[in-house]
Amino acid sequence: MNHTTPLFKSIYGPVESWRFGRSLGIDVIGTQSACSFNCVYCQLGDIEQKTTQRRVYVSTDCIKQELDALDADMPIDVVTLSGSGEPTLALNLAEILACIREQTNWPLVVLTNGSLLKDRAVRSALQLAHQVVVKLDAVSHLQLQRVNRMAAGVNWALTVAGIKIFSEEYLGHLAIQTMLLKPWSVDEKNRYIEILQDLMPDEVQLNIPSRPRVLGRRLEARENQVVKPEPDALRTLNCISKDILQGFATDIEIATGILTRYPLSKAKAIVR
Repeated sequence: MNHTTPLFKSIYGPVESWRFGRSLGIDVIGTQSACSFNCVYCQLGDIEQKTTQRRVYVSTDCIKQELDALDADMPIDVVTLSGSGEPTLALNLAEILACIREQTNWPLVVLTNGSLLKDRAVRSALQLAHQVVVKLDAVSHLQLQRVNRMAAGVNWALTVAGIKIFSEEYLGHLAIQTMLLKPWSVDEKNRYIEILQDLMPDEVQLNIPSRPRVLGRRLEARENQVVKPEPDALRTLNCISKDILQGFATDIEIATGILTRYPLSKAKAIVR
């Protein structure tokens, strides 16, 4: 088990989110970052444990104790599971989600990279979330390697197949989230739209990096803070303009009819 330090808190924030408003974060991974991806833009820095193996990182009892101490009248729009890595790696994910739903009345959102959605137990656990946001940054295995730098055993086609199964089973609000670092080719855009037409999520969320990437582990990066370590510990990311982002969002909506949002867009989040 990942041993936590006295300074570590699973619950953090609330964080201001362009997608969800005031979001209270719950970190089910712990002091060391763990994920099946090591994305080139990840605000956590290089992932310390790149893995697809599920295990208990933070005990359900620890999270329950922190929930007990919360102010129930805190002005919160949603509770979000994200934090220090991929939340579906937590073997006790279903217990944690059930605990949150039992102890709070806030809508519950899970952010996932989708790599474990081929696992029936993961898909079943996520039924307890009001909204699931699934990352889809690539339209090919090569692009997945280049952008998301996945752990051994993660396959693009199997990942998309898992997302498809989940989209058919999930009863809540499903969003597909895509980070764009540079303009896509016409073929890449068309392939992405074809995938969306197959998945038919409730919404699409297009995004671009909003801060430099830290190279080393910084716990405060969970909170969307602009971390300010030594300059040589930061990597500035070049990314597309918001005009290009807006144009792609328009193309998606015209082709699919799916609500497509991006930073500074007027469309509002829907959490059921």
